Amino acid sequence: MVPRIAMNQNPSPHTGGMLLGFIGVAIFSQTLPFTRMAVAELDATFVALARAVVAAALALALLAARGALAPSKRPRGRQWLRLAVTALGVVVGFPVFSSLAMREVPAAHGAIVIGLLPLATAVFAAWFGNERPSAGFWLSALAGSALVVGFALWQGAGGLQHADWFLFLAVVLGALGYAEGGKLSRELGGLETISWALVVSLPVLVPVVAWLTVGHADDIAAASPRAWAGMAYVSVFSMFIGFLFWYAGLAKGGVARVGQIQLLQPFLTLAGGAVILAEPLDAATVAFAVAVIAVVALGRRAAVRNTAPATPPAAVAGETPPVLPGRIH
Repeated sequence: MVPRIAMNQNPSPHTGGMLLGFIGVAIFSQTLPFTRMAVAELDATFVALARAVVAAALALALLAARGALAPSKRPRGRQWLRLAVTALGVVVGFPVFSSLAMREVPAAHGAIVIGLLPLATAVFAAWFGNERPSAGFWLSALAGSALVVGFALWQGAGGLQHADWFLFLAVVLGALGYAEGGKLSRELGGLETISWALVVSLPVLVPVVAWLTVGHADDIAAASPRAWAGMAYVSVFSMFIGFLFWYAGLAKGGVARVGQIQLLQPFLTLAGGAVILAEPLDAATVAFAVAVIAVVALGRRAAVRNTAPATPPAAVAGETPPVLPGRIH
């Protein structure tokens, strides 16, 4: 059953957006450990793209159940192009490059580099979006990113490896998809945004995944339940359910502001890696996590000005929001 995530105005919309965003981040934070489980036995590209096909099937079923496939309720005009941009970032780009990286480095290492995602998301939101963060916000974002980078250097993960380039590409493309999808979710709704982004990817993904399935048939047949458990998590939770909460939070609280919750993601990933993959977790990590939480709290209070015309808030579940003319920035 799809969780009912109300997007109606309330006395503290930013608080609601932050809460929804945190739930999404908590789900996303276990993506790298479960991806590492899957790519240990399955081809990394197959894992990245097949998970999107599984999620797209769920999205199609959900859209059909809600009557959203009717012509009058589909996206319109340039909203299709914006959905393609969102899909390039979060359906294809981030999954492919993060999966390739997880073949070579531990989830803990990937978590540190992915810690740059909040700053990259804020940059995209300010660059081609309508959000204008204040100087105080940028200072908080830079301070949080500096803490993450400092943690990486302290842990000895500062030297660039081959996998780091994959992770940097994942950060850039993921931030692009988060920023564009977050804006679009104000018009379509969070559920509709990720669902349609998955659906528009299907014509490209299905033949590629079919080809990969044939090419890696032996590995697929020999994969253990552990590998398939990893695949199941990244397909259902990372690729679909997490986005229901995440885009709802971005729409309600603002892309730049809510995006800063991602600063907590590396530490949640480290905790998951310790449990799932038996990767080490020490007290210093907790200290850094506390510092990052403090920075997120400061960033939440900093002003973020939105220059876009007011749009009616959407709903992830419940009534279907009006579809407004979209534009690509």
